[in-house]
Amino acid sequence: MEYGPEHAKFYDLVFRSRGKDFDLEARGLTELILAARPDAVSLLDVACGTGAHLETLATLFGHVEGLEYAPAMLEQAAGRLPGVPLHAGDMRSFDLGRTFDAITCMGNALGEMGSVTELKAAVSAMAHHLNPGGVLVAEPWYFPENFLDGHVGGHLHQEEGRVITRMTHSVRQGDKSRLEVRFRVADASGFREFSEVLTSSLFTREQYTDAFESVGLSVRFVPGFRLADGRPNSPGLFVGVRTA
Repeated sequence: MEYGPEHAKFYDLVFRSRGKDFDLEARGLTELILAARPDAVSLLDVACGTGAHLETLATLFGHVEGLEYAPAMLEQAAGRLPGVPLHAGDMRSFDLGRTFDAITCMGNALGEMGSVTELKAAVSAMAHHLNPGGVLVAEPWYFPENFLDGHVGGHLHQEEGRVITRMTHSVRQGDKSRLEVRFRVADASGFREFSEVLTSSLFTREQYTDAFESVGLSVRFVPGFRLADGRPNSPGLFVGVRTA
């Protein structure tokens, strides 16, 4: 998704205000990685966004890097993580010229692939950046059976001199979901509003699994992994290991 500068600026603030704990999530990801590969020391965070997970992951692994498509999000990450290699790139076709012991891919990134072909291309690109025995931990978007069609959400964040509201509306459109996000910010300068629309694919669990297995990853699904923001019906995480 091509997040605009305003959305990127408020992304962490609003999600933390909603209860999302990036540090806790990063530590949970690390536990999953080390359970599969105890000697993992290098990590790539694909679709790293503002670098909120990487901030903690950088303290837990000897070497970390990030990849992000949206320039506004990458700019936020660069400000947070001086000295951490951050790359602008498309997860379907990137090539960093090196491999890693672990790769993480959180948020809606895999769901933003427009087709099964694109999903497989993204998983393949990540798999080719894994060392033998390397671990890929990826968060899917909702499966068709647990997407909440017509769901509306709202949140208000208030601090000294500023109030931010975030409202969302989700609808199903065939095998896709359309999520509209609207922000309104009030501060000393007055009011301003902006919105984003996220179109994601409602891939099945089997389609995700096939994307992993088609590129030589053994894969298991961890449905009990509770995301720190308490997102309703969060599917869980896929954990793949490169077997060759």
